Amino acid sequence: MRDTPPPAPTEHRFPCQSCGADYRFDPGTNRLICDHCGDVAEIGSGGPWQGGIRELDFAAALRDQLPAQEMEETRTTTCTSCGAQVELGADTHATLCPFCASPVVTDTGTHRQIKPRALLPFALDESQARKTMTDWLGRLWFAPNGLQDYARKGRKMEGIYVPYWTFDADTRSHYRGERGTVYYESRTVMRDGKRQTVQVAKVRWHAVSGRVARFFDDVLVLASTSLPKRFTDALEPWDLSALEPYAPEYLAGFRAEGYTVDLEQGFAQARTKMEAVIARDVRFDIGGDRQRIHDIDTEMSNVTFKHILLPVWLAAYKYRGETYRFVVNARTGRVQGERPWSAWKIAVAVALGLALAGGIGYLVALEQGGF
Repeated sequence: MRDTPPPAPTEHRFPCQSCGADYRFDPGTNRLICDHCGDVAEIGSGGPWQGGIRELDFAAALRDQLPAQEMEETRTTTCTSCGAQVELGADTHATLCPFCASPVVTDTGTHRQIKPRALLPFALDESQARKTMTDWLGRLWFAPNGLQDYARKGRKMEGIYVPYWTFDADTRSHYRGERGTVYYESRTVMRDGKRQTVQVAKVRWHAVSGRVARFFDDVLVLASTSLPKRFTDALEPWDLSALEPYAPEYLAGFRAEGYTVDLEQGFAQARTKMEAVIARDVRFDIGGDRQRIHDIDTEMSNVTFKHILLPVWLAAYKYRGETYRFVVNARTGRVQGERPWSAWKIAVAVALGLALAGGIGYLVALEQGGF
């Protein structure tokens, strides 16, 4: 594969059949729409992987032996502030990074990557995403009064497809440990100068060993470092059963981030997730009242993977010199983000709390004084 010429950079532009302007994907539908003349085009069903979304062989990918058609070249720009690699149109030369609102200038470099195999199309449009975000901001305590209004009138939210890996694997694990059985012994103790008999819990341990097996399906790993992991984790769950075979039409009018967590790094994270589940299975298999695990030896086979894209609406705002980011799950409307705090609101709340505590203390003192 290394001797094969790299594929040409991928463009996700679809000219309208009526006026020549660019179509965009219409969230919540299976169609493209032209904002210029209103023409509509349906996205064809089936795609290149009709009949299912095929997994790719993990070992072959590590040996750089994936077929050439599984690779693509995309034009990307790298943000010097947060490191995001975001696809930009050929006619875009300068913009703000959608992840951190820092100015970026496009470069002429390309990013060679494994093609996405599947995606979840956008289900919420920008107006719906903005409403969920402003509603979320309105529920925040101690936020500055102008933040919600500032966010509502701020610049346009960005629709971004964020890269993820999914991994499948068959696992067989041999373990050694101990099963604990709780029993009770009577013991006499002194309490308040009196002898009392109490029951003290003890644990009797027995050495055990055994085997457990599990098939893991679609273990999800974020393939980007642009957003805090606590944000993306909080956007879950994703309805991966609704994944569609990848078709570039779904990207029309949206941006896609290139992955910055490579396949091997992604599998290391997936394996950590798998090991936590296997340890839970082992504890269940050991049984008893308590469990100790001394060793787990896991053999993994038939490891496969997919590169997939998941949709988010993203807003990065500069507020009083600081950057705040808000992320909306474009399927469910779940919101996560960073927020500023209003110092004067906190000060007023503290003052009111102290005044309330002082008032209660005064009333208690009056009662105790017999007044």
